[in-house]
Amino acid sequence: MAREIGPVLKRCRYLGIEPAVLGVSKKPSKRKRVMRKSSEYGLQLKEKQKVKFIYGVLEKQFRTYYKRAENMKGIAGENLLMLLELRLDNAVYRLGYGRTRKEARQIVRHNLIVVNGKKVNIPSYQVKVGDIIEVKESKKDLQRFKDVLDITSSRIVPQWLIADQDNLKGTVNSLPTREQIEYPVNETLIVELYSK
Repeated sequence: MAREIGPVLKRCRYLGIEPAVLGVSKKPSKRKRVMRKSSEYGLQLKEKQKVKFIYGVLEKQFRTYYKRAENMKGIAGENLLMLLELRLDNAVYRLGYGRTRKEARQIVRHNLIVVNGKKVNIPSYQVKVGDIIEVKESKKDLQRFKDVLDITSSRIVPQWLIADQDNLKGTVNSLPTREQIEYPVNETLIVELYSK
């Protein structure tokens, strides 16, 4: 299984993302960077890299998500972000059970999450409206989740999810809309890049 490893803060600085978007509490250095003027293609590519980095998706999987988004009704860019938001690892992160998406992905991979009463250990699993996501009953008393909830308690759970922090349970209330995805992303540039 491939995954992206590398200096997170350096990459955030290059892509122009606040580390808080990824759940990282550190601040990047205030070093001045000499930025060259980017071409239109460079801007589109950077936007695609930004979305891939935020959600922790590699190129082949990202291209598959884009093809699915293109075949759905509606605007392809918004559909793409909706599909990425509906990943199980992202839903676990948004519910506050992981400090970062990488930690949420690890929680899913380690069989700690149950969807509708069934064990699911695939981070890319697409949750649907009405799905109940919860921590496995035998693992709810772990100190790990108490520590994580203390840190993520100030994080706002999006409107498309209903969180029950006491029982470590969440429900997918509706499909996420573009207004509920507050990341600084211009999805039309990604559509332009792939439509060439």
